[in-house]
Amino acid sequence: MALPKSMCLKGYRSFVYVHKNSVNYYGNLMNFKIAKSNPEILLSHKSSIKINDFKVAISISKKVSKKAVERNRIRRILHEYLLKNFCKKNNHKPYWLLVNLKDGDFCNDKTKLLKEFHYLLSRSGLI
Repeated sequence: MALPKSMCLKGYRSFVYVHKNSVNYYGNLMNFKIAKSNPEILLSHKSSIKINDFKVAISISKKVSKKAVERNRIRRILHEYLLKNFCKKNNHKPYWLLVNLKDGDFCNDKTKLLKEFHYLLSRSGLI
């Protein structure tokens, strides 16, 4: 299941902002970059959704897997886990989260991937 549109981080300027103004959390399989939201960046999108909510983007490099099918499967797994474990009360936290997966051979190890994802989410204080 994909994330709702209100939780998706989009736009080049949004990613540049997150890269420059983020706090980093490192794990063996992935990195988290968390920045305070900046609604002025998203005003140009003219969308009717709330722009000061919690937003997420998951970036998976071709170094993880050359096949787009596998990268999309990993992305869907992480989206589903985030939707199941993300509390509505935490939605008031105006943060933008960028998840970068490192290269490695963990495509078939769903438990290891989700364990680290949960660890970094709890370490960053998002759940």
